[in-house]
Amino acid sequence: MEPAKSLGDMLRRSCAKWGDKPAMLVPGKETFTPVSYAELYKVTERFAAALKELGVKKGDRLVILSENCPEWAFTDWACQTMGVIVVPIYPTLPADQAQYIVTDCGAKLVMAGSGEQLLKTSCLEGVETILLREGESSLLGRSEKAKLEKDAWEKGIDAVDENDVATIIYTSGTTGLPKGAMLAHRSLLWIGNAVLAALPINQDDTFLCFLPMSHVFERVDGQILPISLGATIGYAKSLMSLASDMGKVKPTVMLCVPRFLEATRDKILDGVAKQSPLSQKMFKLALAQGTKKFKGEFAPLYPLTNKIVGTKIRARLGGRLRFIASGGAALPSFVAEFYGAFDMMILQGFGLTETASGVVVNHPERNKYWTVGEPLPGIEAKIADDGEILLRGPAVMIGYYNLPEETKAALDPDGWFHTGDIGEWEGKSLKITDRKKDLLVLGNGKNVAPQPIENKLRGSNFIQEAVVLGDGMDHCVALIVPHFDLVRNALKLGPDVALSSSPEAKAFIKKEIDAVNKTLANFEMVKKFVILDRMFTIESGEMTPTLKVKRKVVKEKYGAEIASLSQ
Repeated sequence: MEPAKSLGDMLRRSCAKWGDKPAMLVPGKETFTPVSYAELYKVTERFAAALKELGVKKGDRLVILSENCPEWAFTDWACQTMGVIVVPIYPTLPADQAQYIVTDCGAKLVMAGSGEQLLKTSCLEGVETILLREGESSLLGRSEKAKLEKDAWEKGIDAVDENDVATIIYTSGTTGLPKGAMLAHRSLLWIGNAVLAALPINQDDTFLCFLPMSHVFERVDGQILPISLGATIGYAKSLMSLASDMGKVKPTVMLCVPRFLEATRDKILDGVAKQSPLSQKMFKLALAQGTKKFKGEFAPLYPLTNKIVGTKIRARLGGRLRFIASGGAALPSFVAEFYGAFDMMILQGFGLTETASGVVVNHPERNKYWTVGEPLPGIEAKIADDGEILLRGPAVMIGYYNLPEETKAALDPDGWFHTGDIGEWEGKSLKITDRKKDLLVLGNGKNVAPQPIENKLRGSNFIQEAVVLGDGMDHCVALIVPHFDLVRNALKLGPDVALSSSPEAKAFIKKEIDAVNKTLANFEMVKKFVILDRMFTIESGEMTPTLKVKRKVVKEKYGAEIASLSQ
């Protein structure tokens, strides 16, 4: 049989092959309701019928501006069967940024996940905005009544070509305006086949969906990939219910970003700190023995500590995890080692929106967690003379929508995509050392990569975020966002005490920074720092929707603090 030539064709084949097998687990008030592959195909047909009645046709751009939900996926699949180009927008983006994307891509229709989301774009002329799932006039409500001539729908699936654009995904925009990466059906299908060939996953796996479906990582590896191989996707109700959802869904594979893993680690450590001295001692012993075992060192007490402590830690993530795939940002080694100590393997990978998600990934049997792994079969990777990582292969985007000059700058005539990341090889594995634009040039001419230093600083239990700066300065400096409650508890400071002006807090954080400085070259050491009084957030503009720090925004917002450090 010839391979599927479009996402709609792939969906049709999977639904026919897997029939009554659960494709989705949809959250209800108490339990998760399974939706079979056969049912998924029927629901997709109904959503396609509703979209057709709304006047949507092949080649149109349709925006999904919504929090995660099964209806998000139903809409996406329906569009793929019709040749409609889906443009996802993060629900956390403010109205002006959402309006920019809707206007830039020339969307015909916006599917809004809530009344709040609807208000963001309903003011735009020439584009209709309707609710995704609330009320009779929503897409869900229309789908319950709409009808479609099945033969015509099936022919529509056949009319979609592998080279057609399936989606336009806008980059997070850490620098400047977001750009819409055009991804063809062939690229998204190729990723699924390549990952399946490279990693031990199969139809018996259960994925848990909680990362934003608007992000390429979750969209491709958490939605398209599982459906292509006959696996099951459990949809978390929300981040607030995630702990409970993991216990009910019991995933075998999870996609995560490092910040989530760090936050979960912090919660575990915070919980341990509130337990009895004996329990704390047992946890520390289990962590020490587990870390030795993970690193291949002698750990005679590991079987005992793993049974007593490790089992409870794993149960918090459902108890069945075979591995966690981490992407979207650099994975600090201390995070991988913490989970590895409790027999939970994290496989770090690397990819971008422009490469249709991860195209470099570690393998469970040769996991070098301090690297991003090996290129998938069919992907070429090389290091340019200036250290930049270049990628070439079937996953690479067609180009940026309506931006020929930016496309030319990113894709050279030989087809190499310039990632903007700096890296090096360790055998067959690729290491990311920093972003090309983030490299610091000190006043003495020394080049400093801030990311590894920031990762080490965040390894402290008391430092939540760190931004290392130093362009044109005599030395490196840092903006520090502490773990406010942990620092206050350690120093017995009241909630009204501003840590930024507390001598005790400054001396306390300095000890944490000094410990990191001992592991750095002299020119890399952080000589001065300031403590900030609030967290970085998406809403306040310092973080991207994938929880990466927007260095440009941070520099602008904290210009006075940075200036004080250069004196």
